[in-house]
Amino acid sequence: MELKNKTVLVAGTGISGIGATKLLLAVGAHVVLYDSNAELTKEEILGRFDTPVPQISVITGELSPEAMEGLHLAVLSPGVPVDAPFVKEMAERRIPIWGEIELAYHYGKGVVAAITGTNGKTTTTALTGEIMKAWCSQVFVVGNIGNSYTQRALETTDDSVTVAEISSFQLETIRDFRPHVAAVLNITPDHLNRHHTMDCYIQTKKRIFENQDASDFTVLNYDDEITRAMAEDTKGQVIFFSGRHVLEEGYYFKDGEILYAHEGRHRHICYDSDLNILGLHNMENVMAAVAIATCLGVPEDVIFKALTRFKAVEHRIEYVAEKKGVYYYNDSKGTNPDAAIKAVEAMVRPTLLIGGGYDKQSEYDEWIRSFGDKVRLLVLLGQTAEKIENCARAHGFTSIIRVESLKEAVDVCASHACPGDAVLLSPACASWGMFKNYEERGRLFKQYVQQLED
Repeated sequence: MELKNKTVLVAGTGISGIGATKLLLAVGAHVVLYDSNAELTKEEILGRFDTPVPQISVITGELSPEAMEGLHLAVLSPGVPVDAPFVKEMAERRIPIWGEIELAYHYGKGVVAAITGTNGKTTTTALTGEIMKAWCSQVFVVGNIGNSYTQRALETTDDSVTVAEISSFQLETIRDFRPHVAAVLNITPDHLNRHHTMDCYIQTKKRIFENQDASDFTVLNYDDEITRAMAEDTKGQVIFFSGRHVLEEGYYFKDGEILYAHEGRHRHICYDSDLNILGLHNMENVMAAVAIATCLGVPEDVIFKALTRFKAVEHRIEYVAEKKGVYYYNDSKGTNPDAAIKAVEAMVRPTLLIGGGYDKQSEYDEWIRSFGDKVRLLVLLGQTAEKIENCARAHGFTSIIRVESLKEAVDVCASHACPGDAVLLSPACASWGMFKNYEERGRLFKQYVQQLED
């Protein structure tokens, strides 16, 4: 669709909406920027742009039917549900509805590698980006990782590589999006308050490879029954990785070593001791990144050097500091129980765990069961504190303290920890309600830790 001189509604005024608006203005479209928050002023919204954009219309609050007249396209930010009443009405009016990923892909050039899954997306995307930067001169790492795809799409060239972290919210609104390499890392219950059913969540994740053909590649987790079954649905060439099985074809992890099996040969890639990241889940992320980079033609020696230089992503089992012999780790990105389980599993010390937050209708039984004899104190805050405490006590875990703030949680852990212990922020819940996002929660945690006495 040619968008020059067309009228496009952009729904959402966060990073994605601002990025989409900038792209549309750059290609000559007329933009109507919409936010359902009636308390926002036009001045506040326009203040989110780094340069003046007086030529756009701004609407807040309810979107009237009259405002939909004459629209050629609507671009939804990921935070806008596709079943919102105004979106349904636009669909009934046959207004095409894209997401920011579709818009960016429409104008982007070069090769695209896309990564989705419930957990591990950010680490795998960042690691893949670092590998590609060691091999290619023009690499863009974009998407749900915090760098809007739409803000970079017009910079791409036929020779560039775009590595994109793609969420289920973003996959709801694709149309022609077709990555040359698509990876689905794992699928566990998440965002069911948005997708409503697990089947809907799975089907949405599968959209990442729906437009691929036999010339493309699909990287899948063999250990996850849901992602393993996706091999039957993709037209791309399937490459498996596994942290628990010795594969005859694909990447696998065994006895501290990552190997690649192909045509009867099992070739060494690296040892976990070569790396600066912890846990089996990170070995899975490494294997996925290696598979993606190999599909994009990167030699193994270049891959190995990039792997050994890579540090943990901020907010993902990130080492913060040692205070009085106690080691503090920030896993604020552990926003669901499965992610938080992986963080607990990665700990090698007796652990004081900080959890709780916004309720995404998750269940916490598996998370509590993962504690074993490793977690010796659970400190809870936020909307889910009571729900998690009841679940923990039902499983016989009673070493629990409820607090009112993250600062209090850090102080309580510091007062109860012994030298040699670890304090882990891995909430198993979203940050909304108490914080703007998980980044703010993680940075405040680090700030409070640094304020502790040495």
